[in-house]
Amino acid sequence: MGREMKADIVVIGGGTGGVAAALAAARAGRTVILTEETRWLGGQLTSQAVPPDEHPWIESFGCTASYRQFRDSVRQYYREHYPLTSQARTIRHLNPGGGTVSRLCHEPRVAVAVIDQMLAPYVAGGRLTVLLRHTPVRAETDGDTVFAVDVRSEETGDIVHLTGDRFLDATECGDLLPLAGVEYVTGAESRDETGEPHAVAGEARPQDMQGFTYCFAMDYFEGEHHVIDRPAEYAFWREYAPSFWPGKLLSLTGVRPATMEPIDYALFPGSEGFSLFAYRQIAKRSYHENYIYPSDITLVNWPQNDYWLGSIIDVPEAERWQHLARAKQLSLSLLYWLQTEAPRPDGGAGYPGLRLRPDVVGTEDGLAMYPYVRESRRIRAAFTVLEQHVAAASRPDGKAEAFADSVGLGCYRMALHPSTEGQPYIDISSLPFQIPLGALLPVRMDNLLAAAKNIGTTHITKGSYRLHPVERNIGEAAGACAAYSLERGLMPRGVRDDPQELAAFQRRLADQGVELSWPSVHAV
Repeated sequence: MGREMKADIVVIGGGTGGVAAALAAARAGRTVILTEETRWLGGQLTSQAVPPDEHPWIESFGCTASYRQFRDSVRQYYREHYPLTSQARTIRHLNPGGGTVSRLCHEPRVAVAVIDQMLAPYVAGGRLTVLLRHTPVRAETDGDTVFAVDVRSEETGDIVHLTGDRFLDATECGDLLPLAGVEYVTGAESRDETGEPHAVAGEARPQDMQGFTYCFAMDYFEGEHHVIDRPAEYAFWREYAPSFWPGKLLSLTGVRPATMEPIDYALFPGSEGFSLFAYRQIAKRSYHENYIYPSDITLVNWPQNDYWLGSIIDVPEAERWQHLARAKQLSLSLLYWLQTEAPRPDGGAGYPGLRLRPDVVGTEDGLAMYPYVRESRRIRAAFTVLEQHVAAASRPDGKAEAFADSVGLGCYRMALHPSTEGQPYIDISSLPFQIPLGALLPVRMDNLLAAAKNIGTTHITKGSYRLHPVERNIGEAAGACAAYSLERGLMPRGVRDDPQELAAFQRRLADQGVELSWPSVHAV
């Protein structure tokens, strides 16, 4: 046995949900241990390097006060630490990167700095302990109770034995669930089980999951040569043509997710077609005095580097590592193709001036520290959100299902990327929805809550409940519920099962700036 540590609440996984959970619990006066596999807290926002995907009303409503504080702090960080032009400084809702995917595209390191600032008072006060580069390897349970979780240092191999009263799984893949014997679901459920119009017919497909992506950052210098070494699997990826694609994956032609009709892309703005470079641009050169950036910088999380040839969940370890390695090869092959073969408007081929930016993502190989995982294990929950609850086509009154146990809000289309068993995009219009507390509670385990993308959704509804503001809200609600249940001498399910306790908990959430219901807004 290695060293032992104890806290009221142990949060395994320091991604977007885990950080929010730890912050909520610490603000409630509880001692917290927060673990994270990588060197950066923040998950989607940082180690996975994905600029936030958000709904159209994010600047006014539809997120927690804590998430709004994060967004405001990102903008303030640029104003205080970057030489912005006077014009850029006057932009109220500054989009530092200028990307079109979001109203707040930014560099991962800035999100890391802001997250560290938000947690700093609780770390300094001894209420929050953060263990970076620690991975869960074992859980100790008795019946319906988790007593301890062992985490292994990726630096030393040492084991840390963590004990607490409440445990939250905020890992990217739901890794604590199998360790603790928590009932869970993976992949695509059967239509016979869920009744969802877009669920698969026949048997469930546990290994049919959305593809994942190794993102990377790059900039561009016309006339320069920054071509990487030819990736080992380039010959395969150069010729790879999915059956549901108009042609080869490595091309400037893709498909519209909602219709599967072909769409032509352009690399840079100004050319005909949708600009891939501008889509997730995270640094805008013209916003800075003396052009401190030598080029705009973009984050590559495109259809062309989604990896769907195999799952990394519940497969043998050797197979998992093989798929992770092949996903890296796909992303590097995309870059090499762009540098050497991508068609140019002038009739030439390749953009050798594209430069990989390892410094932006904090790695040596230039790829993000962790893959962007869209679909994790999902708890078998006290309540499971179905397509019928949120899909516009299933709700003739134009409103998503109202959940009496709402602990927050979200809004995003049910956007599922191509899957590991050959399913193409699924893209369904959805209505602004609520997050039910029942989806955070396992059907059996008493003192464990889901705090990230592992809540009680289905393969279909996960497409809506996986985005940054939603995961942040899920984590915040889980951390707050863990703290409230300890204060009241209840198990977390007791908060939901007692109408008076639930009402009191929801009032507390509202007082802390968690919005529980939507105004009248339309489908997305």
